[in-house]
Amino acid sequence: MDNLIDIGLNLMHKSFRKDRVEIIEEAKEAGVKQFIITGTNVHSSHMAAEYASNYPGTLFSTSGVHPHDAKTCNGHTMFELEKIAKKECVVAIGECGLDYNRNFSPQDLQRKWFEAQIEVAERTDMPLFLHEREAHKDLYDILKRHDSVVERSVVHCFTGTKQEAQNYVDLGCFIGVTGWICDMKRGRDLQEAVSAIPPEKLMIETDAPFLIPKNFDVKPKKNRNEPKYLPHILKTIALCMGMDAEELANQVNKNTKEFFKI
Repeated sequence: MDNLIDIGLNLMHKSFRKDRVEIIEEAKEAGVKQFIITGTNVHSSHMAAEYASNYPGTLFSTSGVHPHDAKTCNGHTMFELEKIAKKECVVAIGECGLDYNRNFSPQDLQRKWFEAQIEVAERTDMPLFLHEREAHKDLYDILKRHDSVVERSVVHCFTGTKQEAQNYVDLGCFIGVTGWICDMKRGRDLQEAVSAIPPEKLMIETDAPFLIPKNFDVKPKKNRNEPKYLPHILKTIALCMGMDAEELANQVNKNTKEFFKI
């Protein structure tokens, strides 16, 4: 199992400040060869693009505003995101979407600025990197209004139900699965939901440093998720889907390369 791609890595997170180079090298040794750094607001999207541009062909990034930060958006924000998106290493608009679990931004503002970012994706002809938590119906309804982008959308870090997965797949979306599936308590819905995701609609990610897998035989010394754990996540997904891990890895790689054009 080689040449895996981590589509969601928060490499600019403060917990990686001292060892960004090392964690990428360790991941490469584990078989993870390409990485997409998540942008969550204008500042982090700019930082991610600046860093990724130093490692062409290995690191890529996204340009977007997370729903938690929707309250910080103004008319200039979309201009800035679009400007960042012009950099060669930037492969998607996002992380954008809706999060009604914490409501760090008012729901009406979340919807407004999510739709504005969809319009940026339409103008730039780029894929969408989506975030959705406890907001399935609203996100689904908004996406339905933009049929030109749904098949170029990936619901990153999906943690919903089997029916929600089915709804997204029926719409044309791809689904990103993280180490949440490795949690025998919280991940039960997801373990069941992956059976509704066709292998040709699946991508994999760590969302590191968050969501460290809970089903390691030996718990890592650092309680921090890292991209080198992506093969472990893939094996868990394959087990839940009843598939050969190598076969699934090949399909997921194909999906990811075609989707992000990398």
